[in-house]
Amino acid sequence: MKHTTPLRAVVAALLLTVGLGAAHAGVASAVPLPEPAAASSAAAPSASAGLLDAMRRDLGLTASQAEERLGAERAAAAVEKTAQQAAGGAYGGSWYEPSTSRLVVAVTDRAEESEVRALGADTRLVRHSAAALDRAKERLDTLGAPTGVAGWHVDPRTNSVVVTVVRTEREAPAVRAFVDRARAGGPVTVAETAQAPRTYAAGTVGGDPYYTGNVRCSIGFSVYGGFVTAGHCGQAGAAVRGWDGSAMGTFQGSSFPGNDYAYVGIHSGWWTVPVVLGWGTIPDQLVRGSAEAPVGASICRSGSTTRWHCGTVLAKNETVNYSQGAVYQMTKTSVCAEGGDSGGSFLSGNQAQGVTSGGWGNCSSGGQTWFQPINEILGRYGLTLHTA
Repeated sequence: MKHTTPLRAVVAALLLTVGLGAAHAGVASAVPLPEPAAASSAAAPSASAGLLDAMRRDLGLTASQAEERLGAERAAAAVEKTAQQAAGGAYGGSWYEPSTSRLVVAVTDRAEESEVRALGADTRLVRHSAAALDRAKERLDTLGAPTGVAGWHVDPRTNSVVVTVVRTEREAPAVRAFVDRARAGGPVTVAETAQAPRTYAAGTVGGDPYYTGNVRCSIGFSVYGGFVTAGHCGQAGAAVRGWDGSAMGTFQGSSFPGNDYAYVGIHSGWWTVPVVLGWGTIPDQLVRGSAEAPVGASICRSGSTTRWHCGTVLAKNETVNYSQGAVYQMTKTSVCAEGGDSGGSFLSGNQAQGVTSGGWGNCSSGGQTWFQPINEILGRYGLTLHTA
């Protein structure tokens, strides 16, 4: 946000709008988040009307079903790490199961089931441990993939490494050869996708974005000293312009491909706050942390082009094979996106999850997207997420 009004007026504006400053700074990333519950009111709603509306539209839930799901997902996320520790070397991965509203933990040893269940999770007996599947995926990461291979990830539900191929390219010799090599290295399942993934940068157009060169992208999350976004939006040293075209900051670090994250330091005269924009559709919302949501959890995304859309977490630690090169450790979702949404926020409830990288499809006919997890970005650059 630029200093254009007296400090007292600015503070009042921030308190009333919970993010007006971010709008002026070109924030193009927001998802409706739960308002903080009043300590004295147990009946206070656990989520904003905007988040419930987005989940109703995109997940087919009623407002009460959406609130119940958010509560169940919070409980699942809270028990996931403890359950992993309890299972030890027998841990085979975990995911949130909407049909039962519970976390499911895969284990390779029946002797570990009772301890995991005592924590409040369901169990499934599997053949391969998560560590073994991770090793199999890492072997795939060393192979050169043809463009007909969209990506690969460990899937705890099938207890395998899923290699996703473009449907029209499945029988191509190079794709078949890659799949054969993948199967030789461990348990592999082949899935199909309609299109190859692509990044979501866009040419300069109007709106409320940030710009670098002739590219428009979306701000992800506020950190102390700047914000995080997608790496393919700009290289280290590149200048960033705000919504009004004035100098806003500079890319302090950027990585793409291999990773898809970047850190922009902002100039004097701009500042960030721990909010995401409502774009006039819902009130601006507070960001309260970065607890990672499990596979199967609901998740929402917003960017400068398509604004609010929701879906579910489909996979983690996926290698995405863009035309520019592979990007590792991505999270896959069923949320749609379009050009210009790159860098925007992914959130689960009021918890930051990551920044939009790319995908396929659009928000008219549907599609899938991937994001770079936020905690990896914070650790890479030694940043602190700005939270309320």
